[in-house]
Amino acid sequence: MRVRREPRAPHAGPAVVPEAAHLMHRRPPRARGTAVLCARRPTSCTAALPARGALPGGIIEARAGYGCLALFLQVKEPIVTKSRLFGALLVFVAACATPQQQPPAPAPAPASVAATPADTATTPTVARDSAAHATPPASPTPAAPPQAVDEDVPRTAPAQWHLMDETADRVAGMSVLRARNELLAGRQPKRTVIVAVIDGGVDSAHVDLRSVLWTNTREVPGNRVDDDHDGYVDDVHGWNFIGGADGRDVDQDTFEVTREYARCTRDSTAAGSGAPRNGGTPSAAHSAAADTGNGDLLRTGRGSCAAVEQEFTQQVTSTTQTLSQITTAQSLFERATDVLRAALHVDSAAGDSLDMERVRAYQPRTAEEQQARAVYLQLAARGITADIIRNARQETETRLHYGLNPDFNPRTIVGDQYANLAQRHYGNPDFTGPDAGHGTHVAGIIGAVQDSTNDVGGIATAVRIMPVRAVPDGDERDKDIANAIRFAVDHGANVINMSFGKGYSPQKQAVDDAVRYADAHGVLMVHAAGNDGADLAQKGNFPTPRYVTGGRAANWIEVGASSWRGLDSLAAPFSNYGAQEVDVFAPGEDILSTVPGGYERNSGTSMAAPMVSGLAALIMSYYPSLSASDVKRIILASATRYADHLVVRPGSDEGERVPFGSLSVTGGIVNAYAALRMAEAESGSPRGTPQPTP
Repeated sequence: MRVRREPRAPHAGPAVVPEAAHLMHRRPPRARGTAVLCARRPTSCTAALPARGALPGGIIEARAGYGCLALFLQVKEPIVTKSRLFGALLVFVAACATPQQQPPAPAPAPASVAATPADTATTPTVARDSAAHATPPASPTPAAPPQAVDEDVPRTAPAQWHLMDETADRVAGMSVLRARNELLAGRQPKRTVIVAVIDGGVDSAHVDLRSVLWTNTREVPGNRVDDDHDGYVDDVHGWNFIGGADGRDVDQDTFEVTREYARCTRDSTAAGSGAPRNGGTPSAAHSAAADTGNGDLLRTGRGSCAAVEQEFTQQVTSTTQTLSQITTAQSLFERATDVLRAALHVDSAAGDSLDMERVRAYQPRTAEEQQARAVYLQLAARGITADIIRNARQETETRLHYGLNPDFNPRTIVGDQYANLAQRHYGNPDFTGPDAGHGTHVAGIIGAVQDSTNDVGGIATAVRIMPVRAVPDGDERDKDIANAIRFAVDHGANVINMSFGKGYSPQKQAVDDAVRYADAHGVLMVHAAGNDGADLAQKGNFPTPRYVTGGRAANWIEVGASSWRGLDSLAAPFSNYGAQEVDVFAPGEDILSTVPGGYERNSGTSMAAPMVSGLAALIMSYYPSLSASDVKRIILASATRYADHLVVRPGSDEGERVPFGSLSVTGGIVNAYAALRMAEAESGSPRGTPQPTP
């Protein structure tokens, strides 16, 4: 699933989206932030910005008292993000004091939190080996992290921090820059690696991506003929499985829980079709297949009808409440800005506008102006603007009107025989689609071309990006994902990046068959763990490497997200985790990369997965004799270990600390420098030679 983006105007340099609005992937992760919005009569209010914060289960709530309104505001922007997000949970927690007798003192100027591409502030950070997935090679040993120093933690994310080295730069990045300077300088890649990006679309016109798009040399562009006889007409640079032969594209779609709800309460043929109700009785076919426990949900992708209906109802209720809160927030924010415009004599018609410095310098003359100033500065310090609140309202309305609407059915646009899971050839060649923001950001992390005009560059240099569009604004459908994987394999992909996920997978067997197909062809699959702040041993995030019939895919890496913040925030607060379900972590917070029209920072495991895909492509390009299983083993074995380092457990609303090693198989963060050294040591030995365990 992904979250819709607003179109952006082209611009020359990297633009940074403020911290509050950029968390991505399919479900809203938990983030921190505080502001006071005052309704009714202004009073003396104070507010604190907690270092960490979360709301269990995405609870949305409003609290009124002493003239102040504390808002828990859900801001969804892919992430999304995709939801691939898709989304961010912004928590506004107001601490309102009782009215004071003396006039309130002017609020102190808040510290800036917005990063720029030129930022170079750095931070040190501090972090289980398991034979569950692979036997690590003997040499070299994984890097050990240096000891952290609290005072060195930066306030903002350094530009391209994910490429930095912890020892040299004091930031827990991937050590890509060090690898380039010390291991790859003066060397040329030995082959070009194809990475398929299954996502919501990739911008084919982006200046940093157009030269690295994969090209099907057997296809003649634009002649409307299937020149290579593969069943896909004009698949020159990729394919779109959620478009019609007439050129139309699916934008919004329903969530899988909505489609499952329809199956449970309507005929089994109503899988997103908007078929008439059958009296609310689950169909016999669905009941037999789906009425199972949570353990079976994790294995089969289907939950009980009772659980589905409960979750669907909860989502509708909470989203409706969220919309009400956002509407209130929008009204209050507009009130505060109106007060300030009047006080500062801002003439909007003449192009005049409010800004942080101007408001900070202003000395309020009334209590109302004091409150308006405090609201504006605290929101501005967290990057909250009228546009962000408006977009949050639009996203929430979209969620209700499309994602959670059982009567909405965009599948007729595609025109396929939806129930026929064996059908392969449908769609169109428009791999960009109506919203390519998420996929473009993912593609840039893997292989964007860097030049002297920007700070954005991909991890791999000898790479071609194969866009395969299969993820709408809503939850992706299993049939499309299965066909996208097969398309990538059949057209030569070496790596498949999958920055998306959902909580149900009713046609999981079809996806499993495609995953087996990729596995048998030696293709490495990299999947984002998801942004629920949840343990994947307890919560599904499909697709998964475990097959319905037992066993698991060998060439699969599940990736969680790490943060530049380090210390006890080394694990990004939104990231899913799992001692056996997540293989490794990679940078995934405040990542600067390409988007249509320019560049921006986004966060999510959607960003962490392409870090690993890019690293895999980098290794394969210099060491072509290594197989996909070799590359996976090397990436996991060379990760920097933080097994005993205590971090706040992602999703914890009480700040519970756990060993970082308990969050994944490796207990580590990927390290390009160590991985390339290991690849060099192994490349001379016969492929597949067993390596002793260190």
